[in-house]
Amino acid sequence: MKNIVIFGAPGSGKGTQSDLMIKKYGFNHISTGDVLRNEIKNGTELGKTAKGYIDNGQLIPDALMIDILASVYDSFGKEHKGVIFDGFPRTIPQAEALKTMLAERGHNVAAMIELDVPEDKLMERLIKRGQESGRTDDNEETINKRLKVYSTQTAPLIEWYKSEGLHHHINGYGELDRIFADICAVIDNI
Repeated sequence: MKNIVIFGAPGSGKGTQSDLMIKKYGFNHISTGDVLRNEIKNGTELGKTAKGYIDNGQLIPDALMIDILASVYDSFGKEHKGVIFDGFPRTIPQAEALKTMLAERGHNVAAMIELDVPEDKLMERLIKRGQESGRTDDNEETINKRLKVYSTQTAPLIEWYKSEGLHHHINGYGELDRIFADICAVIDNI
């Protein structure tokens, strides 16, 4: 079992690369963004609470996210090829909570794959995505907030995963096939 944390700023290509990994390796996928958007769309209490945070460019509280993740993770059953965690963890306390949640199940994170993309390219990608998809959180003001939250609260995870011996840096800007080949080289070697 290979549980993978795919990591990077908003717009770094985590969803695109996750889709390719799912096709090649048969992994399950937990995108916290998709999970939360479904809750919001369905008008659940969690969705209403989450929407307030998301609309302000803030992160969802840790305890809430861990409960959601544990529930989704457990829904895959005991025998699976692995899970891609996309959009989580975003803080060191979340990484520690994820490690604990997986350890309680006899599992672990096999690798953290960081997709590194220059900030100006992230802004271009997110503005374009917002225009194409109609995602209300892909506007310049909210994107700037999200990138600031990423650099102050999320980027410190890189050092945490380095200290755990799990960090793998990937240049996330350029040809899609080259980026995916770099990711496969990491997965194939763990």
